[in-house]
Amino acid sequence: MPIITASIDPVTRIEGHLKIDVKIDTVNGVQQVVDAHAVGTLFRGFEKVLEGRDPRDAPIITSRICGVCPTSHGLAAALALDDAFGVLPPTAGLIMRNLVHAACYLESHILHFYVLSLLDYIPGLGMAPWQPGWDVGRRIDARTVQLLQGSYLAALEKRRKAHEMGSIFGGKLPHTPAYLAGGFTAVATSGNKTKFQTYLTELLDFIESTYIPDVEMVASHFSDYFDIGKGHGNLLSYGAFRENPAGSLKLFQAGRRDDGSSSVLPVDTSHIAEHVTHSWYDDSTNALHPAAGDTVPIHPKPEGYSWLKAPRYDGANYECGPLARMTVNGDYSGGVSVMDRHIARAREALKIGQAMEGWLSALPVGQTGYNAAAVPETATAFGLTEAPRGALGHWMKVQDRKIEHYQVITPTCWNCSPRDTAGNRGPLEEALVGVPVAKADQPIEVLRVIHSVDPCLDCATHVMRPGKGGKVYIVDRNGTRETEKTAE
Repeated sequence: MPIITASIDPVTRIEGHLKIDVKIDTVNGVQQVVDAHAVGTLFRGFEKVLEGRDPRDAPIITSRICGVCPTSHGLAAALALDDAFGVLPPTAGLIMRNLVHAACYLESHILHFYVLSLLDYIPGLGMAPWQPGWDVGRRIDARTVQLLQGSYLAALEKRRKAHEMGSIFGGKLPHTPAYLAGGFTAVATSGNKTKFQTYLTELLDFIESTYIPDVEMVASHFSDYFDIGKGHGNLLSYGAFRENPAGSLKLFQAGRRDDGSSSVLPVDTSHIAEHVTHSWYDDSTNALHPAAGDTVPIHPKPEGYSWLKAPRYDGANYECGPLARMTVNGDYSGGVSVMDRHIARAREALKIGQAMEGWLSALPVGQTGYNAAAVPETATAFGLTEAPRGALGHWMKVQDRKIEHYQVITPTCWNCSPRDTAGNRGPLEEALVGVPVAKADQPIEVLRVIHSVDPCLDCATHVMRPGKGGKVYIVDRNGTRETEKTAE
């Protein structure tokens, strides 16, 4: 049979805009994916927005990169400022940074399984927006489907409560303004500690009694997905949730594990480079470290097919996310697959929730959450943390007390990157190769792999071009309209 080319555009039930192109052929009697391209369809220019601004603006602006991982960007920016300003947070600030960040983890993990992924395995509710939908590849009996649908509805409430919990110290979520150089803005009281614990107890009960059993239930019906969606098999984590100000102790340690090895290797960020050969950026910025790289869009470009850059570590592809964190940290000993990603994420939610109880108990009442520090004249700094979806890094240069250079590498740029200069597929692209597809016009199997990686194109790409004839207004930094033109 001829090779079938199929596109899922846009991929739904993810954050942001992603297109997946796959080629499907019959190999050894099995119809399967033989090639894949992951296409980020929108440009993100946040790095350029930051240039020329006060460094203290970075946590506020970068948290707007994504509404699902806003605390991750706020924290990464705050860590870069800590480095640049030469300041560390006091105990209260360290703990509140962790608690609010962790609240977003719980919200994101619950959201991911129930709202973004579960409908790949069971039918949605019998009404809009869940219908119409593909009714293919179903294996779960009607009674169990009904139970899972009930969990789905409960999860909508639980993820909201996770945000409400985080806002107790964060002020509001998403986009808390509380992360800043040297710590955190809030001051804990006995009352808000008690309120936080009430939410946390409810969420931990849901994770233990519902979320983890539901993931295991789905995995038992789709056990073949422990052998589907591996990809390159390399895993990377920057580490997350500092348990002392300097970061030498963390809930999740930094490290990387290469496919086929049980050894955990160190992470040296000097070995990271961003490839743009197949991205819509100027080739003069190819294979540069993020401290030296730049965001110079070039579209169209003959070899380009994505707005995502292609981060590589010593030229190799690495997957990041809950599976990487839990494996590197020694908390998960399974493989790399669709179901391994779901199970590791659920177990991570429990690990983080239990750690939150310890942090909350240790949070001092009435103590300041930050140490003040002056903006430096010049500085070169970076901040590394983990978003729910994986390794997140912010690189910054300060000159004349202003941001001269800023670069962000998001988890989705690692996971959903295009091919690099050597032509090697990104982790998701590689994970899709070999996936069996029963119906090429309804490739539910492809979606299961995509959703297991939990792409967040909000983090990876932004900004749309208006259609022909649309009005374009150019404004200055103060918001004053300067010129108007019509899009061509």
